[in-house]
Amino acid sequence: MLDPALLRGQLDVVAERLAVRGFALDTAAIDALESQRKAVQTQTQELQNLRNTRSKAIGIAKGKGEDTAALMTEVAGIGDQLKDNEQQLAAIQHQLAAITLRVPNLPDASVPAGADETQNVEQHRWGTPRTFDFPVKDHVELGAHNGWLDGETAAKLSGSRFTVLRGGLARLHRALAQFMLDLHTEEHGYLETNVPVIVNQESMQGTGQLPKFEDDLFGVEINDSRRYLIPTSEVPLTNIVRDSIVDAASLPLRMTAHSMCFRAEAGSGGRDVRGMIRQHQFEKVELVSITTPAQSAEEHERMTRSAEVVLERLGLPYRRMLLCTGDMGFSASKTFDLEVWLPSQGVYREISSCSNCTDFQARRMLARFRNEAGKTELVHTLNGSGTAVGRALIAVMENYQNADGTIDVPEALHRYMGGVTRLG
Repeated sequence: MLDPALLRGQLDVVAERLAVRGFALDTAAIDALESQRKAVQTQTQELQNLRNTRSKAIGIAKGKGEDTAALMTEVAGIGDQLKDNEQQLAAIQHQLAAITLRVPNLPDASVPAGADETQNVEQHRWGTPRTFDFPVKDHVELGAHNGWLDGETAAKLSGSRFTVLRGGLARLHRALAQFMLDLHTEEHGYLETNVPVIVNQESMQGTGQLPKFEDDLFGVEINDSRRYLIPTSEVPLTNIVRDSIVDAASLPLRMTAHSMCFRAEAGSGGRDVRGMIRQHQFEKVELVSITTPAQSAEEHERMTRSAEVVLERLGLPYRRMLLCTGDMGFSASKTFDLEVWLPSQGVYREISSCSNCTDFQARRMLARFRNEAGKTELVHTLNGSGTAVGRALIAVMENYQNADGTIDVPEALHRYMGGVTRLG
């Protein structure tokens, strides 16, 4: 959520900055509601002053033994008006909140303007894509070997966009997640955290999934209460600091979690329906940092680098992209995407997205710390994939494939595979 002071004092400036994200801010509606709010507040102050004056007059009149009935009737009427004003003000604030909760974060000054992913800016590349001397198979063809990857059975169990993994491939998937967790906890300083995959509405609103993206979520009813399956463990991890004042000495607070993730993918019909590229259920190792404003830019770089190390240890060529204004997520002020090389497609595909959300989520969550002056201040929140396990599996399968359909296991995973160095 944006700072209300910006919407009140710099509405046109905010609208211009949001326009480069492709978001049209309804300034007329906000202006009208703000005018109503100010009018009601002004009238409320006047009525409160009048009630105080009349109350004093009642005291004086009683002291003189005079009749106070008329004054008391007037004060009672003022009280009724104040209650009515209180209700009006609550209704206005509710309408303002309904608008502002759907307004995305402001882009950082370093973010390039652009309408879509074609205008993202490459920062650097690592690794050289392998040259194959045999026809390259995609992960679905490779997964068909020995029945490792089975979409048909998954469709029978759950419908489209689900997958059953078996045997060595299932173990390789597990090994990838274990490798990522160990790397981030042992070398990158993240605290391993196990979190619920079902959260309440407050948690979803805190990180920005609600109300705007409800159609992309899977909801469940538990004891007459609406809950949601998490789209990423960013949601529970970040909400750990909701409604709290974090000890400044503990910042930056770095957490990582391996979890199931669930996305309805309501707006992605027909895209990447083959195999495991875009699933309703997938696994991810998430990175979350809670920092002070002064630390967040440096922490963003550190987090992105942590995700890059995963791909480098696995020997997977990748590139880092700075997302343009039109391609960033709702809560992000600045985002780096890591894109891994997929030989079957001959392109780089997203495998990690690392975002600095500044104080946007913290304001929604009331997540604060106490600064050196002893005053409370909003924290900055950051999140990133460290990385998507399923997409890492796809990248390993395709980049390490052999002509006979077998798959070599990257050296970094040998200790997680019980000494198995080749699948098939």
